[in-house]
Amino acid sequence: MTTVWIDPDNCLGAGTCAQIAPEVFHQRGDGLWAVKESGRFFDEEVVFDGQSGAGHGPDGAEGRARVPSQLLELVQEAADECPAECIYMDDVS
Repeated sequence: MTTVWIDPDNCLGAGTCAQIAPEVFHQRGDGLWAVKESGRFFDEEVVFDGQSGAGHGPDGAEGRARVPSQLLELVQEAADECPAECIYMDDVS
């Protein structure tokens, strides 16, 4: 499975990622973006934005969202088009 994460220290808040793959990228509320696991593809929606509580998870490298296979190409495009180059993808077993 592929995971994706955003380095919040380098995010410029352009939102290009969400324009390309809105089911994977979520505005954090502070002008930056976070990754999420959409409830459409997983049991529950989780936003990896560093906030506490249900539906939230850690941000940065600790907050890796699983990428559904149907969205893999869009997420790769979002990473390629990000002006801050702060979107990272990893394959995990």
